[in-house]
Amino acid sequence: MQEFTKNDKMVHLVQANHNLLPVIHRFGIRLGFGNRTVEELCLAYEVNSDFFLAIVNTFNNKNFFPKDRLLSFSPLLLVDYLKKTHQYYIDYSLPRIEKLIHRLLLSTPKQNSEMQMIEKFYLSYKKKLIEHFDEEEQDVFPVVEKLVLHPEEVKNTSFDSNFEEEHEHVDFELDDLKNIILKYLVPEYDELVCNKLMEEICHFERDIHDHSRMEDAILIPQVKQLLNAVE
Repeated sequence: MQEFTKNDKMVHLVQANHNLLPVIHRFGIRLGFGNRTVEELCLAYEVNSDFFLAIVNTFNNKNFFPKDRLLSFSPLLLVDYLKKTHQYYIDYSLPRIEKLIHRLLLSTPKQNSEMQMIEKFYLSYKKKLIEHFDEEEQDVFPVVEKLVLHPEEVKNTSFDSNFEEEHEHVDFELDDLKNIILKYLVPEYDELVCNKLMEEICHFERDIHDHSRMEDAILIPQVKQLLNAVE
């Protein structure tokens, strides 16, 4: 699979993989690319083009993960991207899946306890995931920002993160949700809605896996390195 470069037209990225569009939006880059290249648009939107390409190529190719390159960027770039990704999940991805589950249940005339379990399980998952995002934004990201901008204020600060374990639970619970739907959905349902729901869940699963990988493999090591530097 190709690796996008600074000289590629931005429109080519979306034509090659339309799933990159939400990722591009997280950098504040809007449609109306014209014939401008990645480098030209990143310059216009004041985006670090090297960081942009590292993220986009990682998202585009599951086997691409330039760990050393990602570790070389300022943690502030990654924190800003992670915050915007959280907001995208909360504003779009999670409500979209919830609406599709609700539509799927409405399309099924014969309800049972297993059918209700689908929606109940998802709402519980959504609640825990948003709580996890809140914890990161309140307890982790501010520490990262202070370590970079005001390291003298965070001396002797401990950082004992269990986020990697929590991320594994996120992956497992998405698998559980898919299995519940596959096993217990009453056969009389709207196929179009069901197919769209499964597509959304699979897309979200891939997206949040990349998100978790950025935090576990890049952000957490960066935080530990910064903490060691101020001890």
